[in-house]
Amino acid sequence: MHPESTPSPQRFLTGITTTGTPHLGNFVGSIRPSVAASRLTHVQSYYFLADYHALIKCDEPARIQRSTLEIAASWLAAGLDPERVTFYRQSDIPEIPELTWLLTCVTGKGVLNRAHAYKAAVDKNQTAGNDPDADISVGLFMYPVLMGADILMFKSHQVPVGRDQVQHIEMARDMALRFNHLYGEHFVLPEAAIEESVALLPGLDGRKMSKSYDNTIPLFAPPEQLRKLIAGIVTDSRAPGEPKDVEGSALFQIYQAFASAPETQALRQAYADGIAWGDAKQLLFERIEREVAPMRERYHALINDPGKIENLLQAGASKARTVATPFMQELRQAVGLRKLGSRAAATPKSKTVKTGSPAFKQYREKNGKFYFKLVDADARMLLQSHGFDSPQEAALAISMLQKEGSAALAALEGKVMAAQGISVADLAKALQFFAPEVD
Repeated sequence: MHPESTPSPQRFLTGITTTGTPHLGNFVGSIRPSVAASRLTHVQSYYFLADYHALIKCDEPARIQRSTLEIAASWLAAGLDPERVTFYRQSDIPEIPELTWLLTCVTGKGVLNRAHAYKAAVDKNQTAGNDPDADISVGLFMYPVLMGADILMFKSHQVPVGRDQVQHIEMARDMALRFNHLYGEHFVLPEAAIEESVALLPGLDGRKMSKSYDNTIPLFAPPEQLRKLIAGIVTDSRAPGEPKDVEGSALFQIYQAFASAPETQALRQAYADGIAWGDAKQLLFERIEREVAPMRERYHALINDPGKIENLLQAGASKARTVATPFMQELRQAVGLRKLGSRAAATPKSKTVKTGSPAFKQYREKNGKFYFKLVDADARMLLQSHGFDSPQEAALAISMLQKEGSAALAALEGKVMAAQGISVADLAKALQFFAPEVD
């Protein structure tokens, strides 16, 4: 590939709301995979502490401050390198709330009426016989717009999320499309990088590990507390020597999230052989402790030096604002928030509406690999990828196809293939849809 055809870096963005102490579910579902993703080449990663989002859920200032410290320390202890990524606190970027207002002005109320969190709150009120909007803040209602600003500010290509968060990415795309239609092409349309395992680790009672259920295992609990909590994981009444089922076993699922494939298979066999629950819990404790103990030491060193974390976050904010500040000036100019003596920008040219557009669809199979396909407006498959080890690698391949069109097919030989009956000319025509428009 010639240097001029090298694809520009993909931008990934991940945030964690600062309302609680990180637990094993956060580690498995978000912290560990995001740290791994930050080490990929040709990727620009943005990691932020979503403390504005925390205000929607929590009115305890000390708790938000402490959670911010704990989550930052957890990411760093897990190996996040601030030199490789942009690591910042949301509230240190004043352009974020300003962009939120610009997006508010182009977002239909009907779109926000359909947001899952708002609808769930309304349904709960109606079931209880209360006013539909009782105790629902405007902050909760506007939550998707603030999230849209987080994503669109840094022109994020990919946002790793669980399926329950896909709607927020779709809404951010809607906001970007509406703004671009009114004021010209400014925003990148983000894609959801769906990670099936996000936040799916079971808790002590077998339900999803969540602060809401009070069933969590803190990520950096002291060893004896960790052992005690693991001992409290709900199991059935089968005695030692009786075969046990791995399906539906919270203990087994947690072990699997930390263990290698051979280790997991060994425990599966031990279940079949009738391992005692106490012995299984001891194995789980030892496996988690092996991974967490080195990080725990780094974590406590960071927790005891909050000034160091503060300095890292301020440096990250400065780095983030080298992107956000000029982009916000561009957006202010676009919407007419200009100095009175400045020259008015030309009215954006009307864009040719592309109808019957093809689309890339990403998904994950049961084998753990990540795939994508290109389909036309009638959902007919045009191109199919082979399996990738991470959603980021799949996204990079998609980016090459979008930017380089059919020229990228040679570079991706062995990784993508045309569907049966689809010619190279058919693919070239479909990929032409994604080519940047030239004025």
